[in-house]
Amino acid sequence: MEFLFDTATPLGWFIVKTLVILAFVVVLLVSLAFLLLADRKIWAAVQMRRGPNVVGAFGLLQSFADFLKFVFKEAVIPAGVDKPIYALAPVLTLVMAFITWSVIPVAPGWVIADLNLGILYVLAISSLGVYGIILGGWASNSKYAFLGALRSTAQMISYEVAIGFVIITVLLLSGSLNISTIVEAQAGGFWHWNGIALSPITLVMFPMMIIFFISALAETNRPPFDLPEAESELVAGYQVEYSSTFYLLFMIGEYLNIVLMCAMIALLFLGGWHAPFDFAPFTWVPPVLWLAIKICFVFFMFSMVKALVPRYRYDQLMRLGWKVFLPLTLTGVILVAAWITFVVGGT
Repeated sequence: MEFLFDTATPLGWFIVKTLVILAFVVVLLVSLAFLLLADRKIWAAVQMRRGPNVVGAFGLLQSFADFLKFVFKEAVIPAGVDKPIYALAPVLTLVMAFITWSVIPVAPGWVIADLNLGILYVLAISSLGVYGIILGGWASNSKYAFLGALRSTAQMISYEVAIGFVIITVLLLSGSLNISTIVEAQAGGFWHWNGIALSPITLVMFPMMIIFFISALAETNRPPFDLPEAESELVAGYQVEYSSTFYLLFMIGEYLNIVLMCAMIALLFLGGWHAPFDFAPFTWVPPVLWLAIKICFVFFMFSMVKALVPRYRYDQLMRLGWKVFLPLTLTGVILVAAWITFVVGGT
């Protein structure tokens, strides 16, 4: 049996990689279930109510119960839809969300594919996720769904530009497109982290981190930028004609993208898996646990924004992306480039 797991042979390499990917997918889905529960609990606490608390101890099994409910419900497909594209759209959204995680390192050496162009891969695949939404809205043969899909597409494209410029500032500081290398460049304590380093360049990088956080909210259609799903205007947005498992696939893909953005903030600005202090007992904590703590913290901030900030109007949303964030991030790129060239390079 040992030859089946010998990575020196093609068969062994394929089996080992398949098992690693399956383990990664299972961990992601289980983590997603509890993060979704935490999202609902935080929102409930802010509104001074209990939230899910019946299914399982303290409501811990609520997400699994919801999953089973969606799986076993009848899939109602409207008569006028384009059935092949209607079914393809949520699958495409889910697949794009999953394969983006293949280049995300969770600890030193713990990554499915350690690409030298990992950042470009993330940007490319996350951009392809737009197709699932626009196809779902178009194939539904509904004006509400189509308007929601158009809103979502315009919104995601607008804020991807700002996210791209913010990532360029990080790339300039680390000198690499490899995500693991970017994280290793932040080793040595929190004063070396890109977002809060004890350096004059933090006057640029801290606002860049905040812009990335806000852009990530818009990129993932989270409140206060959930215009594609505005119930008072579009009933439920691009997925209004979906039910059962199809709807579940859209929601899993959306939450996978939310956690991905939380992970990107932790990896690019908060030191990734590195401890805030480079000495014991902080170094005793496993690196993957430090990254999980940071992801949970950023996700908590996502949830608090959802609970506290009212929804933007659509014109305000687009103005913020194109007239505020675009010039600010472009200025940030110029300032960081000048810092690298004349200060770091000069020394």
